[in-house]
Amino acid sequence: MPQDNRREDNMGNLYKVNESLFYAKNKYVDLNPFLTMTPEDRPLPIYEEIKDRLPQPVWEGHSDVIACYHKTWEIAFRNLRRPNAEAGFVSNFIDTAFNGYLFMWDSSFIVMFGRYANHIFNFQKTLDNFYSHQHADGFICREICETQNGEQFHRDDPASTGPNIMPWSEWEYYQITGEKARLKKIFYPLLAYHKWLQLNRTWRDGSYWSTGLACGMDNQPRVQEGYSEHTSHGHAVWVDTCIHMVMSARILIEMGKIIGTEKDTDWLYEEAERLTKLINEKLWCEEDAFYYDLWRGDVLSRVKSIGAYWALLAGIVPEERLERFVAHLENPAEFNRFHRIPTLSADHPAYDAEGGYWRGSVWAPTNYMVLKGLEKVGKYRMAYEIAENHLRNVVEVFRNTGTVWENYAPEKAVPGNPAKSDFVGWTGLTPIAVLFEYVFGIRADSRKNQITWDVNRTERHGVQNYPFRGGTVDLLCEKRSAAEQEPQITVRSDIPVTVIVRWNGEEKTLHSMTEGKETV
Repeated sequence: MPQDNRREDNMGNLYKVNESLFYAKNKYVDLNPFLTMTPEDRPLPIYEEIKDRLPQPVWEGHSDVIACYHKTWEIAFRNLRRPNAEAGFVSNFIDTAFNGYLFMWDSSFIVMFGRYANHIFNFQKTLDNFYSHQHADGFICREICETQNGEQFHRDDPASTGPNIMPWSEWEYYQITGEKARLKKIFYPLLAYHKWLQLNRTWRDGSYWSTGLACGMDNQPRVQEGYSEHTSHGHAVWVDTCIHMVMSARILIEMGKIIGTEKDTDWLYEEAERLTKLINEKLWCEEDAFYYDLWRGDVLSRVKSIGAYWALLAGIVPEERLERFVAHLENPAEFNRFHRIPTLSADHPAYDAEGGYWRGSVWAPTNYMVLKGLEKVGKYRMAYEIAENHLRNVVEVFRNTGTVWENYAPEKAVPGNPAKSDFVGWTGLTPIAVLFEYVFGIRADSRKNQITWDVNRTERHGVQNYPFRGGTVDLLCEKRSAAEQEPQITVRSDIPVTVIVRWNGEEKTLHSMTEGKETV
């Protein structure tokens, strides 16, 4: 969105200002195509008309899970919006379902379950509306108003932006779709935003800072006494923010290779290497086997936040540290509570058994992040066990309340206190993406034209009408008497696809080589 260069004087009169007086111009912003994009003019799909085109989960004896799944999609499609050009929006989008503003943090996760319905509505384009709001210096506000031209924060507010996970969200989308055209469009806005953060959110050693609001976990007790846990950086090095920037740098480097813009990412190699070294040398506590924020005076915070587990997804945990670091997720005194995973370790004095928002509540996005990280380091069984526990509790609350919630209590199957209801919103991740990817164990890789299925269940289960590479695949596993028994898999596909089936340490490969709903 071209920036409004009007200001209001103390008498209420509008006057024009010279943008160059306020912005250090970022050369990559000139290559942002969303700033001049014509707003999309396309009607929104209606749930009742499209529901049969959605992927259809099958799970014998679990009708409550199936009901929760469909309710989630119903709420999601109810929250679709058309762009308001006066607000600088350019694409149809899904509302964050919070306060009339679109949130960067929430949206980056919401589109990850939305990709399972991209053949009906392109949820990923929700992020277009952040790129269209990019300032001349590369800044993007983390909350943008949906109804009028406005942003929730000035760019110099410490809580104005973040977390920088849009590159990860776009990369995950690319893994499923293989759309190079989208990479070309979003590359420079993301590069410009990374550069802005590097110039404006770092300490002298190049480490990054954030705030409770800016890191997405509003009220976690992560700063020293005397600082605001919501709005102050506390003069600390923030571990999750540093990790996000490693991820962003590495993803942008890979994007550059794919679309032929490597020359613009040379500076990111040093960024990723330096930050990885800094995190492992300064933010790791060998005694606790955990990554912490670093407070003033080079004091580790000793606050075990779920944010440390971005380190798994970033692939920066040295092999000799991995087992001890992951073990905290299995410890009943820390993160292995009745409902896994609380966002603050239960051994912290501020831990709230009722949730307390980010002081113990279980949140779908952070759980999903941990599951993705466990998958990356090969901890498939642990990922399944956490996913199964999380889904079971979310569905139990759905049975009792008829809906899904913003967050959940860690000690019993109830909504967190506080929590919004009908929150789709990022809680759509659990009944859709977590069900498919970690409870069922079905994960797709478009670039390899491959679906991997870790068969975790013995009941008859699977997904019909699973969207993949522009076609659909039916994946069904028959009931088994034991986990050791070889699963009988049926694959019907209207496109060529390879399905790798894994169970109990065994593996087999199925090929559907011809078009036209073939059974394998």
